[in-house]
Amino acid sequence: MARIAVIGAGAGALAAAARLAVAGHRVAVYERTETYGGALRRRERDGFAFDTGPGLLPLPAVYRDLFVKTGREPLEECVELVQADPSSHHVFADGTRVSLPNASRAGVVSAVEEALGADAARRWGDFLVRAREAWDRARRPLLEEPLWPNWEVLAEREPYPAVPHRRLLRLRKAATLAEVGEWELRDPRLRALLESHALAFGLDPRTTPASAAVLPYMEHAFGTWYVRGGLRELARAMYERCLARRVEFRFGAEVTAVREKDGRAAGVELADGTAVEADMVVAGVGPGLLERMCGTRLRGEGEVPARREGASRTTVLLALRGARPENTPHRTVVHTRDRAAELDALSGGGLPAEPTLTVLRPDDPALVPDAAHEAVTVTAVTPSGADGVGEFAERMVTAAARAVPDLRDRLLWHEVRTPQEVARETGAEGGAVPAPALAAADGRFLHASNTTRLPGLFTVGGWSHPGGGLPHAGMSGALVAGLIVEGPDFRGSQ
Repeated sequence: MARIAVIGAGAGALAAAARLAVAGHRVAVYERTETYGGALRRRERDGFAFDTGPGLLPLPAVYRDLFVKTGREPLEECVELVQADPSSHHVFADGTRVSLPNASRAGVVSAVEEALGADAARRWGDFLVRAREAWDRARRPLLEEPLWPNWEVLAEREPYPAVPHRRLLRLRKAATLAEVGEWELRDPRLRALLESHALAFGLDPRTTPASAAVLPYMEHAFGTWYVRGGLRELARAMYERCLARRVEFRFGAEVTAVREKDGRAAGVELADGTAVEADMVVAGVGPGLLERMCGTRLRGEGEVPARREGASRTTVLLALRGARPENTPHRTVVHTRDRAAELDALSGGGLPAEPTLTVLRPDDPALVPDAAHEAVTVTAVTPSGADGVGEFAERMVTAAARAVPDLRDRLLWHEVRTPQEVARETGAEGGAVPAPALAAADGRFLHASNTTRLPGLFTVGGWSHPGGGLPHAGMSGALVAGLIVEGPDFRGSQ
């Protein structure tokens, strides 16, 4: 039985803590804030409640596995999962709308045909076949296994089987997501649909590798789910599972240093000067903060460098009078009418004049004071550390009226959640939100391995392999637990 100190109480850290405790280790979690969950937070006011982080759960199998492996009660006995159907509704620049059904490739293709025409449907269907091939090639090394020692193979090999395209008198294959959209999909609405999956993580499709095609494939193939009461309920269930497995929690306990002894991680030091001894340390914090805790670089030559950059998000919480209309989609993506201007603004560290928005309108009585009100969340990608988002938030509300036509008339009040608030809640520099790991592009979109140069120190969560997003965070917890319990030869669950 080893003593293990876990830094942070985000989703990946909670997943690792529960698994390690079940394996017989003594696990203690040190969280600098007063609660658990990382980005999975809730804002409550006047009888309204809002998720201030992720609002939907893709690939719930990751968390089903966590609950099966750590106790008798499956995930569905701890939270109520509801399929979001349609999975998403899209409002394009020309006013065209399409609703995409949940977890049905054939249904998605049929919906695209009805809204955009037979040619668009054929192209999107053919794209999904290629995206599935990319997923089959990348799934294990990029999600289910520890990062390969010969990670250069992932960096050099593009898993997406792009269609040869004649350009400038020679055949070329799409190397970026934008080129996939331009050369293979062609329809500007399909391009917007494709690119929105990368933009949701702050990725510029013009530089994002074609392997990001797995992002829409995952949604279409495995579905999107809502947790009744909000995604904060998932964090609560994970926290309670940890308590049931006798994980110790210390809130308001900021870790300022990782202690080292005889060339190994030997515990942590807290802001109040308390020294905590441990046999191993699992860090669920960003790479910059962790290196400051250790006072040294944690990645050597020939290793994947830790990703530090990432966009943030601005979220507007809207309390509306009037009931939620029947058959309202849970999630609507409102696409910008000037794609190039939006991408140029974001890549330059600025705020776009008209952003692409995600509008969440959950059908959940737990989030409103009564049936005569509605709680709506509007989110847009924002450069990390961005200031002066007040005017930008007003533009978000104006653009959201394309999804909620009577929004201004129904508005009781609204609150703005800035990148600075994301930073305070998660500890991420500038409020940056990590993206999932992607293959190709010389490894620029990979995340550093869960092991470090300091023996006994492991990293977990969105800033380490396999990257950001709730499924990936949950898998990072499984990978770290496997590396600790089974040793460095662990190669993931079969």
